[in-house]
Amino acid sequence: MTKVILYLLILLMSIVVLFIIQEIVDMPAWYTANLLFLRCTLIGVIGGILYCLRAVYLNKCVQKRWDKDWEVWYYLRPITSGISGFACCIFLKAGLLILQADVKPEAVSFGYLAFAFIAGYNVDNFAKKLEDIALSVWGIKKSRASADITTTDKDSEKSAS
Repeated sequence: MTKVILYLLILLMSIVVLFIIQEIVDMPAWYTANLLFLRCTLIGVIGGILYCLRAVYLNKCVQKRWDKDWEVWYYLRPITSGISGFACCIFLKAGLLILQADVKPEAVSFGYLAFAFIAGYNVDNFAKKLEDIALSVWGIKKSRASADITTTDKDSEKSAS
């Protein structure tokens, strides 16, 4: 568990340092041209880190049910969160997801970052939303993984009743 916490904190500090460097160093043209995508990815990772840190203290301290088998999840979750943050930016830029934000460019940028954070924090629901969009726009059916999760969730609800 200590390794997981250390990994998450080092990852968080690295992202903070990268944000600071972006402000004080002249970054290459390719970097500044894609700054919104990069920031959405990093903010998505931060959302995933928050989710993982919360899960650590809940599972270890509050519920006393830390399971070493889940450690891989703690290492991979921030990465999937970053991918979700990046995907969120793509879908917003494409107009498939719409922000209700002010017309000011700065407000739109913060809207992208806020949505990327939410996508990174809640990867599962973001993936479901993307599948809903894929179904409605292109007629692509939901993945088997989504169907398996839905079935498992329904079975859990039945057994809990």
